[in-house]
Amino acid sequence: MAERGSAAVDVARVRVMVVDDNEGYRESLLALLGTDDLSVVAQVGSGAEAIDLARVMMPDVVLMDVQMPEMDGVETTRRLKALDPALCVVALTGNDDHRVIRDMLVAGASCYLLKDSGGDEILEAVHRAAAGGGVLSADVTPSVIEELIEALGRERVRTHQLEVAQEALLERAARRHELVSRLGHELRTPVTVILGIARTLGASDLTAGERDELLDRLIARSSDLSHLVQRFEGAVDTGMTEWADVVQVTRDAVAGLERVRLDAPETPIMAAVNRQGAGRIVEELVDNALAFSPARSPVTVSVGLRAGAPEVRVTDRGPGIDPELAERMFAPLEQGEELDSRTHPGMGLGLALARMSAQAMDGDVVLESSGPEGSTFVWVVSGRPGRAAATT
Repeated sequence: MAERGSAAVDVARVRVMVVDDNEGYRESLLALLGTDDLSVVAQVGSGAEAIDLARVMMPDVVLMDVQMPEMDGVETTRRLKALDPALCVVALTGNDDHRVIRDMLVAGASCYLLKDSGGDEILEAVHRAAAGGGVLSADVTPSVIEELIEALGRERVRTHQLEVAQEALLERAARRHELVSRLGHELRTPVTVILGIARTLGASDLTAGERDELLDRLIARSSDLSHLVQRFEGAVDTGMTEWADVVQVTRDAVAGLERVRLDAPETPIMAAVNRQGAGRIVEELVDNALAFSPARSPVTVSVGLRAGAPEVRVTDRGPGIDPELAERMFAPLEQGEELDSRTHPGMGLGLALARMSAQAMDGDVVLESSGPEGSTFVWVVSGRPGRAAATT
């Protein structure tokens, strides 16, 4: 489009183009606009014609009908504003639908009037648009205000959701930092043990039996260290979640374990989890239950929904947990000074890792009950409701 201000443009009068598919209404507008300070440079009955003539006639203001066949006023306005952002559009229509009003204003209209508005109101809108202002008909203003209030309400909700998501990200980042810090602390002891065994092997005069025993301990400790690193890796990655079936994750985790009895529905229970991390939570709880149950007694694993939230329960047949130990059982206990001893035999990192992994996925691991006949640990998969898939 040519630049405004060329010699061919009459700068003394506002140049107006009328776009309306109703010829009779166009003629009434032409009569209204026949004033000393306005000049109608074109009148057309379609959006396509308006675009073609606007390139040549360069109007300052376009009176635009919103509802036209083929190309409506919204699309025509959008294209005209793309050609000339300085062009002012006054929408004239019989439609007071707030969605249409919104679409016209978003497309670039400066003013929005109903077609039954008075002549003075239309002339005022043309002059205000030419001066860079805007006008909304009193008949459509309430609906626009209502739409803005609704939009502000939606924006407040989105802002709150973003704030909650940001808090969750910060919390997850803090948990991952704690986990990595704990990793360094927990690796020192097994590494120190391995180094101690290696020095003993290299510096002492040992019998063949003693040397073989130390080598066996070295291999066992190295294997434990490797497994520990893998468990920590799984815990670190649990913050990356996806929509997965908790039932199937649990089935996979206990597959092949003869002493485990699984009680799970046939239909999937969906939740946002990290598949690998979720499987390791179940494995840690089951390993703990098997370790503390009599040799041939079963361990029960059940999957279900409580208050809409997915849960996995693991029940052992052990002697129960000392109430004093229950207060600190989810914290990794320190290694003893001797090579193959711990201050609390049998209690290691399993429950601590299970809880940290669960919390990284917005869930938790808790001790639900404990007594002489056994204990039940619960993995609350998520605080948010899960979804039981419907059968067909």
